[in-house]
Amino acid sequence: MTVMDLKLSVVGCGYLGATHAACMSSLGFTVVGVDTDPEKVAQLQNGILPFYEPGLDTLLAEEMKSGRLSFTTDFSSVANADVHFICVGTPQSKDGLAADLTYVKSAVKAIAPHLKTGSLVVGKSTVPVGTAQSLREELMKIAPEADLAWNPEFLREGFAVEDTLTPNRLVVGVANDLAEEVLKKVYKPILDLGTPWIRADLPTSELVKVAANSFLATKISFINAMAEVCEAAGGDVTVLAKAIGYDPRIGNKFLQAGIGFGGGCLPKDIRAFMARAEELGAKQALEFLREIDAINLRARLRVIDVVRSELSDDLTGRKIAVLGATFKPDSDDVRDSPALDIAAQLNAAGALVTVHDPKGIEPARRRFPLLQYAESINDAVKDSDLVLHLTEWKEYRQIDPVKIASLVKNKIIIDGRNMLDRDLWRKAGWKFRALGRTD
Repeated sequence: MTVMDLKLSVVGCGYLGATHAACMSSLGFTVVGVDTDPEKVAQLQNGILPFYEPGLDTLLAEEMKSGRLSFTTDFSSVANADVHFICVGTPQSKDGLAADLTYVKSAVKAIAPHLKTGSLVVGKSTVPVGTAQSLREELMKIAPEADLAWNPEFLREGFAVEDTLTPNRLVVGVANDLAEEVLKKVYKPILDLGTPWIRADLPTSELVKVAANSFLATKISFINAMAEVCEAAGGDVTVLAKAIGYDPRIGNKFLQAGIGFGGGCLPKDIRAFMARAEELGAKQALEFLREIDAINLRARLRVIDVVRSELSDDLTGRKIAVLGATFKPDSDDVRDSPALDIAAQLNAAGALVTVHDPKGIEPARRRFPLLQYAESINDAVKDSDLVLHLTEWKEYRQIDPVKIASLVKNKIIIDGRNMLDRDLWRKAGWKFRALGRTD
């Protein structure tokens, strides 16, 4: 059997699964994607992407035309596949910090009866350490001729295709040499590019993802903590970040002070990591993550404090324009979005909030239907008492502050991401505020 004779299935066709399925198909594999959501499957089968991700819509359409890629709700369709990727969500539990493993367990249970001899199930979902070993033991009771490995994903929204086809490393957690050999066949086109290959045991492979996310969250919250100190001391956090970023031991990435992190990964992953550490008796080792989480949430409140300092403690009837709804640019993801959370809190305080976002208006509207939404930047800022820049879309950095000055009631802007040209805005007559900068 040649490498391309391997047939793949992808269970769970959300952001991770749809991306993985299309990318694996583009490498020449025959891939079937399986999901329980008929509407989502119908869209994908018609070559329509149910979410926004740069470049993925074109790739999906191309792969559907190739005939190598298909989507279905029928789990028996995985019977001919050799390798099965589990790409379902692991949201935060409704009653605590731990990850909800319902979808992961259900996915493995659903495909188990259809696995042929020699099949390899490969988890890509982010799970608490110990999950893979437990799933492997359960799987082998049902399908003793199958095996399970773990292959954590490291996708950045906005760069998902790039991160799948040209990742900066491939990490695989395996229990034996055979599982590693199969995965090396699957990833041969990527390994041929010189991609680093890291073999680990199952627990370590699970820890890699949450450790990476915890480190990134720590770096973001660190610079936001420094922003608080800069404000108290009269310093400038952007200069501070630039200075320490030249140190190669620190680096300049993720040192952009602002309203903090959000999305479907970092917040819930660090909370699940803390919960799992407590279960393992290692609670103290991750106590620092509680403060990381607290700093992150506090950054949102600090923006609201700045709004009040510029307008009034009583925000009733004040018109506020919010530029950005997604948790980051080049995405339509509003899960745990700091921008949308701030907009909702201002609305709850009585402000008349109008939100604009290049891609996230409809997802935001579904989440917070009581907010007002505008299709254009001009409509969003019209007659506003204050403008908030909360997601660093390129469109917002390209705004001409002179042109929109005539549209607003008060020329006040708060840059929640420290990405706008302060001098340009001030030259146009705007009062410019940003977190961690007191001048």
